[in-house]
Amino acid sequence: MKSNDSEIKRPKNFIYEIIEEDLKTNKWGGRVHTRFPPEPNGYLHIGHAKSICLNYGIAKDFNGKFNLRFDDTNPEKEETEYVESIIEDVKWLGADFGEKVLYASDYFEQMYLWAVELIKKGKAYVCDLSAEEIRETRGTLTVPGKESPYRNRSIEENLDLFERMRKGEFPNGAKTLRAKIDMSSPNLNLRDPVMYRIIHQEHHRQGNKWCIYPTYDWAHGLEDSIEGITHSICTLEFENHRPLYDWFLNELGIYHPQQIEFARLNLSYTVMSKRRLLQLVQEKYVDGWDDPRMPTISGLRRRGYTPQAIRNFTEIIGVAKRDALTDYALLEYAIRDELNKHAQRVMAVLRPLKVKLINYPDDKIEYVDAINNPEDPSAGTRKLPFCKEIFIEQTDFMENPPKGYYRLTQGAEVRLRYAYIIKCEKVIKNNNGEIVELHCTYDPATKSGSGTSNKKVKGVIHWVSAHHSLKAEVRLYDRLFTIENPGEKENWKDYINPNSLEIITDALVEPSLSNAKPGDKFQFERLGYFCVDTKYSTKEKLVFNRTVSIKDSWTKKS
Repeated sequence: MKSNDSEIKRPKNFIYEIIEEDLKTNKWGGRVHTRFPPEPNGYLHIGHAKSICLNYGIAKDFNGKFNLRFDDTNPEKEETEYVESIIEDVKWLGADFGEKVLYASDYFEQMYLWAVELIKKGKAYVCDLSAEEIRETRGTLTVPGKESPYRNRSIEENLDLFERMRKGEFPNGAKTLRAKIDMSSPNLNLRDPVMYRIIHQEHHRQGNKWCIYPTYDWAHGLEDSIEGITHSICTLEFENHRPLYDWFLNELGIYHPQQIEFARLNLSYTVMSKRRLLQLVQEKYVDGWDDPRMPTISGLRRRGYTPQAIRNFTEIIGVAKRDALTDYALLEYAIRDELNKHAQRVMAVLRPLKVKLINYPDDKIEYVDAINNPEDPSAGTRKLPFCKEIFIEQTDFMENPPKGYYRLTQGAEVRLRYAYIIKCEKVIKNNNGEIVELHCTYDPATKSGSGTSNKKVKGVIHWVSAHHSLKAEVRLYDRLFTIENPGEKENWKDYINPNSLEIITDALVEPSLSNAKPGDKFQFERLGYFCVDTKYSTKEKLVFNRTVSIKDSWTKKS
């Protein structure tokens, strides 16, 4: 396999430079083999999307291989539901992992044999200290750790105890297998780390075959070695673990991948910890893992994000060596830019105000031509019904407008999008003084595209026909937290945005949307980009989620 600079479309970064140098020196025999190794203990989020796009993008750009491998080493937190959701998300993002999904649990026997090998070399021992006692004797950055009183057991005793651990003779937490490295190492990860712990719990794939499970630190490098990974790309929190992975691989004398660390994605106005995301789900702050306010891939998909928009976003933010907080507005820019090119324009009124055109014929219905997407001439046009009674947005009328207000007001004129110029003649109010209806006149010589009138007005507003529009529920989503970096706060849930969801039940949309399917995406003219909700929308009830506003308005609010 050879690198071809003309084929590499992604911006260069330091990882690409490392790989290109490896290819020049034939370090891996011309191979590039990456992987995405999620633990199935939750749904994937946008940070995982960055890792998927990076690892798969590298494999694709260098004509290499890409594995999807589950690090399913902890049966207490892992579920089949999470496995299935992760596979769906990876496929949806367009990452091709071939026909086979890989699992760390398929390597348990080999990992066990390698652990036995370390015991025989005097490099691992069975320890009876509890998890709390291990923490207490580990030491600190300035104080060395204390050796376990069980550290110098004989090889024969360790082999016997480890085999009995596997057979299930001991209860949870009674014993662990630890590597024998250096309790005074300045790197705390090398202070006799735990390799195996006893967990009597059924595994989602292995059933009750095992009651001892490898820790992530023990399994991580071995999995990469077994699969022949060339470049093991991890986030920065694993940098201090690399010497431990190296120690395991070197002591075993097995194939040794190259680990490269990069900065993880931290996104403003949300949390990225799976533990905290699980709390939001379990404590009902959100409507499941796929709630459109969540940073999960399934939540973004339900909100109307596209795979291409997410891939574009990961390219915009790039790959760095230092952690930083990425502005959520960049993610919104990516989907706004994508939908602007491809989403069909339609008209919808979220908060309807009735308008009666008093000089329009009572029984007349005509159809006006509307452009489907001005960015894409091939999208063509559609017909919109127009009649005596229409609905406009409540905010498109003001009795006492401020200076520079170019929408409808009494005695003033405004153009209806694709239709006529109208003038407000009378305002109808209810007993509470609320405006319930406007009586207007229309100028028949001002029909859009007719060329029969030179009259011009500054304001253009959208509308729907009162007798042809469809009722819809519209969900307006905002950011889930009110502060930029809630993850820094111990009381992070105190900053959940109470206005992150507004549900409008009496919105009206144009009749062309009667054929809209779950997941379909549209621009509601002047209002934003919306998609048909995949969870609650039915043939009898249209439900739309706001994906993103037409323009970034958050900076004005904060």
